[in-house]
Amino acid sequence: MILAGFAIGAQRGFFYIRAEYPLAIKRIEKAIEQAYERGLLGNNILGSGFSFDLEIRLGAGAFVCGEETALIESIEGKRGTPRSRPPFPADKGLWNHPTIINNVETLATVAQIIYRGGEWLAAIGTEKSKGTKVFAITGKVKNSGLVEIPMGMTIGEVVFGIAGGVLGGRKLMAVQTGGPSGGVIPLKLIDTKISYEHLAEVGSIMGSGGLIVMDEDDCMVDIPRFYLRFCVEESCGKCAPCRIGGFQMLQILDRIAEGKGVESDLKQMQRIAQGMQKASLCALGQTAPNPVLSTMKYFPEEYRQHVEDKKCRAGKCTKMVQYTIDQTHCKKCKLCVVNCPVGAISGSREAGYVVDQVKCIKCGTCYEVCKFKAIVRK
Repeated sequence: MILAGFAIGAQRGFFYIRAEYPLAIKRIEKAIEQAYERGLLGNNILGSGFSFDLEIRLGAGAFVCGEETALIESIEGKRGTPRSRPPFPADKGLWNHPTIINNVETLATVAQIIYRGGEWLAAIGTEKSKGTKVFAITGKVKNSGLVEIPMGMTIGEVVFGIAGGVLGGRKLMAVQTGGPSGGVIPLKLIDTKISYEHLAEVGSIMGSGGLIVMDEDDCMVDIPRFYLRFCVEESCGKCAPCRIGGFQMLQILDRIAEGKGVESDLKQMQRIAQGMQKASLCALGQTAPNPVLSTMKYFPEEYRQHVEDKKCRAGKCTKMVQYTIDQTHCKKCKLCVVNCPVGAISGSREAGYVVDQVKCIKCGTCYEVCKFKAIVRK
């Protein structure tokens, strides 16, 4: 940041850190204190005539403040909502001064470029995406964690190589990159290179570097519903396409997940999504439809199953699921009876046991505890 300030002639810099990360705040505070002690911050740094000060501003955890102009508003003490552009921050940013905004990952590369040269960095990655990327790998994977990879490595190399494959030896269904606004990438595109341009080609984004692995037990209607709900809650509400469009699309997804969807809902979601992409003020609204559009594109059969057959293959859309007992497999052990939280299973060892569909809350506990595959989920 000091080097960046020197390069553009800035005299002040700000760390914007979410208040939920006390360890990060403590470490940056210590680093700033040490830099002042060693004469690397303050007036006339190392006798160069260049002066630069750094300070920390704490964010309240708003997702939308990842957008640069909303971040500027927050630092200024205002509500974190995006500004209309132009003017761009490079012309009028923080307190109307020219401002550059970069994430930690970008700035962390600056020192290495100074040490090793631009050619060194340019030799890593793809033609348009240079350097490395930090990824948080999680989900149905054997080895979750934080990894740094060169741009251009394939999704498959990360999932099956670095992360050791899918948990429990199950079949990979899809991966999602880019956080809540990222697209869902199916197994058939597992050889997609991890770069800004290649991920965009398949309907996803790099985002903050999240990579979530999904297996065949995940529902491709429930997944985008989960992420869209987050984006709706985090919308600042300033622009109608995001505020209204996201909510309307979530209502449609909820109907589909409850078995109340109709064929026209699918076309309606696509129209709303396209409107959000084109007209939203910032990237939150523009990218929020990605999980919906990508799953509709790559898993159309799941949407048809939910809409036409009123069934959820994975059993995640609980209002569609029905649990029954196969008497030919039931050993009358009563595990399901004992573990049912609402007492929906009744009967006797002599007559057998049945599930009361009125009382059943679709929690799946009976399905999970049965050791003889006598509980049928359909």
